[in-house]
Amino acid sequence: MKTVIETSTFIKTSREIMSEIEIDNLIEYVSINYNAGDVIPGGNGLRKLRWSGKGTGKRGGNRIIYLNMTESEVVLLLAYRKKDKSDISPNEKKKLIDEA
Repeated sequence: MKTVIETSTFIKTSREIMSEIEIDNLIEYVSINYNAGDVIPGGNGLRKLRWSGKGTGKRGGNRIIYLNMTESEVVLLLAYRKKDKSDISPNEKKKLIDEA
């Protein structure tokens, strides 16, 4: 189990699309399943996790971007709805890594 750290960007974006209970469930899941998300090509280790949203399945739900920082820490970087954005740009990837 890893310690999960939330960046200010993740806190802002996750609260816009998920309830506190959903966020708590996500944090618990990621702390145990820290390699669950797909590695993002060109993302220097960034991972994208499909996370079901209210009334949607994983496929059409939310996307969580995170990074395994150390042997003991995972950093949650961004949350967004798939319907709002399909992928993150190279510039966004760089900004997220810099924030971590």
